[in-house]
Amino acid sequence: MSPAKHITSIRRKFHLLMAAFVTAAFFAGHLVVSHFVFDHLSVELKQDIQERAAIISSRAVAFIENDNYSEYQEVLKRLSNLPRFNYVHVYRYKNDELVFFASYNKQSFPAIPEKTRHLGDYQKPLITDSIIEYTSPITVDDKTIGFAYLQLDTNSYHELQTTTWITLSVGYILVLVLGALLVNRMHRAIVKPTNRIISKVRQLSQNRDFSDRIGEMDSHEFALLASNLNTMLSRIERHIAKQEATEQQALKLNQELEDKLNQRTDALKDSNQELLSTLEKLHQFQGQLVESEKMASLGDMVAGVAHEVNTPIGLGVTASSLLADRLSEIRTAFDEKTLKASQLRRFLEESTENLGIVSRNLHRAAELISSFKQVAVNQSSEADCAFDVRQLIDEVISSLAPQLKRKTVAFAIDCPQQLTVISKPGPINQILINLIVNSLIHGFSQTNSGTVTISVMQLSGQLHITYQDDGQGVDPSIKSKIFDPFITTRRGEGGSGLGLHLVYNLVTQALGGNIQFDIEQATGVQFEISFPAQLKE
Repeated sequence: MSPAKHITSIRRKFHLLMAAFVTAAFFAGHLVVSHFVFDHLSVELKQDIQERAAIISSRAVAFIENDNYSEYQEVLKRLSNLPRFNYVHVYRYKNDELVFFASYNKQSFPAIPEKTRHLGDYQKPLITDSIIEYTSPITVDDKTIGFAYLQLDTNSYHELQTTTWITLSVGYILVLVLGALLVNRMHRAIVKPTNRIISKVRQLSQNRDFSDRIGEMDSHEFALLASNLNTMLSRIERHIAKQEATEQQALKLNQELEDKLNQRTDALKDSNQELLSTLEKLHQFQGQLVESEKMASLGDMVAGVAHEVNTPIGLGVTASSLLADRLSEIRTAFDEKTLKASQLRRFLEESTENLGIVSRNLHRAAELISSFKQVAVNQSSEADCAFDVRQLIDEVISSLAPQLKRKTVAFAIDCPQQLTVISKPGPINQILINLIVNSLIHGFSQTNSGTVTISVMQLSGQLHITYQDDGQGVDPSIKSKIFDPFITTRRGEGGSGLGLHLVYNLVTQALGGNIQFDIEQATGVQFEISFPAQLKE
């Protein structure tokens, strides 16, 4: 809850407003007086001392030139008739050195030290406390022969300041008092009808009798307020009557709705039970489809490998059969003693050629079977083990040789040599197989060639795999839900929509990693796969 708001009375607000206004007016008057009166007086004081200093300097020229100290001292004593003069010092240059010449001290004023070292401080009139000081040069034909220092009394200036401030302060207090009296009178004129309206409203609130009305008021403003309040009371009275009728109708409708709700709640419970049963069956069916997709993928790979192995074995059988026929012919000729040297030479050449064919094809079959066996072992292994990542990728590509023969696909593998990590090779095999097959079926469906790029990097305990192809890309309508189950653009053409869903489950569940699909690419696809994998030391 918000803290209680501080409430002040109207009288207090009026007093504060009046005090603020009077104070602002006082400070405005203070600024005006300071600027237009005291500043003007200050300027006059400075002009006055400058004029007096000019007169004294001009009178001192003849006495300084004649070195007549005694007569000039008598002249300075006449300044006693001018009460504002406190001190006058006259200095002259003698042998290029400024020395004291004559002075005047006001009666009962003690002598002050010479100002020879401080004359530069008073080149402009300086007002301090109750005095003003000024130094005027004494010149003859633009040559300075001395200086006159004057100190005048400014008590009248300060007395005028004090009198002015007292007058302003008294006026400020009087205006405050008059303002307070005016505020009290205004407060009474406002509070009396306000209290009458408040009392009536409180009575209406306590009795809840909205048929009562506020009586007439003396002033126009409060009469208008009372009229508006009476209009509001009339509307409240009509609204309450309408609300009571609405409440009765609402009670009746609520009862009817409650009966319908109970009926539909029972029906909804039955529907929810059926939905839960259907959802459980759907999960089971989805699991079966995922397993079927795995087996179908493995079956396609087995069929392809079997076809690929049949070719070298068939060639070996043909070569060995031909060799057996030639060997039978040679044995017959040998037994009948009709064997010729040329016939034996031809037999040896054909035998060497056929044995080479048999040997090469048997080795090819052995390599295919070894690769398939390794892939099958890796797919069935769920335990962490150490394996060479580049070798695993090569084995996957070799196992997909039958499918890859249908299209010209180039593989760009960016993987450090001898990168041995500890992880689950089985899920990684299945992920790569599904991605490559997906590129063959979807990415390169409109072309007979393409490029698949696989980049691998191990960093901070994570194996990062980037898979890309330059195929036709993914339909924009399914980019945001590409990993969802049953999402495919080849429905009715053998596509189940579970390939990438299986990849997603293998990455996130079997490997404990994450996979991201770049939805911004217009052509081709890019998958970013990362999962925990420690380097084998």
